[in-house]
Amino acid sequence: MSVAQPRRRKAWAASIAAVLVTLTLPAVTAPPASATTSPYDSTYYKDAVGKTGPVLKSSLHTIISSQRKISYDAVWNALKTLDQDPNNPNNVILLYSGTSRAKSLNGGAVGDWNREHTWAQSHGGFGTSAGPGTDLHHLRATDVQVNSIRGNKDFDHGGSPVNGAPGSYTDSNSFEPRDADKGDVARMLLYMTVRYEGGDSWADLEPNESTSNGSVPYHGRLSVLKQWNEQDPPSAFEKRRNDIVFGTYQGNRNPFVDHPEWVEAIW
Repeated sequence: MSVAQPRRRKAWAASIAAVLVTLTLPAVTAPPASATTSPYDSTYYKDAVGKTGPVLKSSLHTIISSQRKISYDAVWNALKTLDQDPNNPNNVILLYSGTSRAKSLNGGAVGDWNREHTWAQSHGGFGTSAGPGTDLHHLRATDVQVNSIRGNKDFDHGGSPVNGAPGSYTDSNSFEPRDADKGDVARMLLYMTVRYEGGDSWADLEPNESTSNGSVPYHGRLSVLKQWNEQDPPSAFEKRRNDIVFGTYQGNRNPFVDHPEWVEAIW
């Protein structure tokens, strides 16, 4: 037997082994959200469709910045419509817990629900002023005590169970909503980063990887928000809400509810 034959066999075996390793390696990240279509693609989103990266973000900012602003007092009644329980028109569904609670129990006492700024007011210092402080795309009905526990924490995995919000967790500097709300939270925060770019007297809101953002105009963690967007696609409740904010209140849409794949396209 010639020396060349064993060498050829070894080379062939090494090639096959390399192919097998490639085929069996697990995926490192989740696949991006599948491309979707929206009834607004040829009208509202016509200048954004087909774009990616910073160009897509800039285009969406221009589109969604055309917005009617409402007062903070008006948010109460808006939430009674937007967060209405589909199975009980007298109640609202609370963010972070999924609890159905009477619309009449809005206020600040234990057992009431109040207005949660998903993008914390202190992360940019906008308070409750018309604009980011009253933007219905990130304001949700939430149990008073759960809202207090969340405070202005960034979003991340882990921590201890949250009393009054089964499936939610918190630690010293972060909050994890229950699985059914993870995608909602991600899309609300990323809407805010596109809508408020610093050109209309408000801070330029941006996502980052920190869980200690305090009063700076950033919210984290982006990598986790992207994961949550994939894990929890837009629900019928979320889509209905987007339609009503657009048609009845602000006249603008959350593009990530209509096109969740745009999160990956931008970030």
